[in-house]
Amino acid sequence: MSRRSTAVAASVLTVLALGAVSACSSTSSAASGGSGGTPTVKLMAGGLDKQIYLPYQLAQQLGFYKKYGVDVQLSTEQDGGVGAEEAMASGQVDMAGAWYNHTIEFQAKGKAVEDVVQLSGAPGEREMCTTKSGVTSGADFKGKTLGVTDLGSGTDTLTQFLAAKKGVKTSQFHRIAVGAGSTAVAALQKGKVDCVMTTQPTVAAIQKKGVGTSAIDLATTAGATTAMGGAYPAASVLARTDWVNQNKATVQKVVDALVATMHWINTHSAADIANKLPASFVSNQLVTKADYISALTEDKGQFLPDGIMPAGGPKTSLATERLVGNVKGAVDLGKTFTNDFAVQANKTEGFKTTTTPAGPNG
Repeated sequence: MSRRSTAVAASVLTVLALGAVSACSSTSSAASGGSGGTPTVKLMAGGLDKQIYLPYQLAQQLGFYKKYGVDVQLSTEQDGGVGAEEAMASGQVDMAGAWYNHTIEFQAKGKAVEDVVQLSGAPGEREMCTTKSGVTSGADFKGKTLGVTDLGSGTDTLTQFLAAKKGVKTSQFHRIAVGAGSTAVAALQKGKVDCVMTTQPTVAAIQKKGVGTSAIDLATTAGATTAMGGAYPAASVLARTDWVNQNKATVQKVVDALVATMHWINTHSAADIANKLPASFVSNQLVTKADYISALTEDKGQFLPDGIMPAGGPKTSLATERLVGNVKGAVDLGKTFTNDFAVQANKTEGFKTTTTPAGPNG
């Protein structure tokens, strides 16, 4: 997941210093177009093979980017490398497949970044704990060692939030970076952590190996609402506001493709989705294809059917950021997201929207 607060701060300073240079270099990739005048967009996601981020690749597999007239070049962030949102902010890529909360963090640091289409209403995460940990809620984090994807990541923020919501201070437990996939599984298996916050298919691998069980469910919109007090918008597409304003037609094409993808996900089974994804995503050293399908069936409820930012979602995200101390000043939520592109995409295709849209105040 794309998610390192300290690195983000450094990245923002770099962007502010370079300013127009990075903006121009990024804009040119979309404006110049590929063969036949088709605009090219570079999009980095926080892990293309993670189920929470599957829409970006699925849109490619379904041919939707091509259908809607845009050449989207996908890349994935690597453990220990630059995060997707950082790459977007510094102009290395045009768009980031990352969590919505980064727009709030960027604004707090003086950088205008916005969410142009919302793909999920939940983090898609589960707090996976060993049975002997005794963890059933954030109240039990005291004295425990908890694994997160990376320090400063979205999973780190959520871990601190779950603790703070139950009155447990960050000084009362220990957090370490364990990545995802095999490294997260190994951390539990070797007793380095009591719990790890992670997503599918890592969750399925942990359960299959019998090294941990789901203690806290943030994998579905319903689960996130119960644990966090409201829908928590996670997977989305982020871009710098100046870039969006200069490339509105191109942004619309990308959003058209992803809204069509969300509608396709909503009207097809987990097996149908798995059959369209690259074979290496659904069957590998961690999980079998059957495991993947079972996991996706269980957590498919995280995905929104229409790309609309849900009402209350931005407020829940801001409350999370404030509670863990990432944001302290005033935030204009209306500048952190837009539903305009998603509304137009649904209208163009004749899709019926079912998500209640967030207003300018979130």
